[in-house]
Amino acid sequence: MNYEQLTALHEKYSSPADGSPGLRILGFPCNQFGGQEPGTDAEIKEFATSKYHVKWDLASKIDVNGDNAHPLWKYMKSKKGGTLGSFIKWNFTKFLVDRQGQVIKRYGPTENPIEIEPEILKLLKSPT
Repeated sequence: MNYEQLTALHEKYSSPADGSPGLRILGFPCNQFGGQEPGTDAEIKEFATSKYHVKWDLASKIDVNGDNAHPLWKYMKSKKGGTLGSFIKWNFTKFLVDRQGQVIKRYGPTENPIEIEPEILKLLKSPT
């Protein structure tokens, strides 16, 4: 579900007609959850683009938990902890971040990205 809905949001909001800054979706592959992403960065990108037509940004594979967690994820988790702790419980945990880099909200892996759309629109309409 996540790939398809995130791709739909990207297509809808990444390049507004008025030229204002649009939605940026950044994907961070991680193999810390049941070994779901064992491939190389190139293999993961090929899978996402060929199967789900992903055109949004995919970073290199990282760790999101533990001592080797990427600093960005350490920051986001520190700003918006999860229900049972600040750690990431599964792939497709999502963070909504504003233009200033402030973490607005955290969403669980099973939350449909389309349900985030009203909050995305508020941030896109914000002048700063």
